[in-house]
Amino acid sequence: MESPIERIRLSQTAKEQLLKLKRNTKIEQWNILCRWAFCRSLAEVTPPSPVPIPQDSNVEMTWRVFGGDMADILLLALKQRCHNDGYPTDKETLATQFRLHLHRGIGYLAGDTNIKKIEDLIALAIAQRKDIN
Repeated sequence: MESPIERIRLSQTAKEQLLKLKRNTKIEQWNILCRWAFCRSLAEVTPPSPVPIPQDSNVEMTWRVFGGDMADILLLALKQRCHNDGYPTDKETLATQFRLHLHRGIGYLAGDTNIKKIEDLIALAIAQRKDIN
């Protein structure tokens, strides 16, 4: 499946927030933390605010690195979310919504004072799943 974005470059703020998450969770790979963040944002009821996001850090990855084995599933989740929010699913909209969700999710995870270790991420995911059901 063709990705909506070839290269993902994070803002400096997101980089600093991810560094905090890396220290807390001991998860060393940017892409894994970014997947958690993206899914965290998708779990929110409201769409992310359409704010400009600078691409001013040196943290960059391809869509395939970001998504890994789950790249196609994450793309389908993004398309479904855009559809649910009333947005088109053209490449530009998908890329914009992806960046907004990714950065919002990073901010949410970094701002969650309960995340002190990897088990806290798992507990958060389980709690959100229970809220959905």
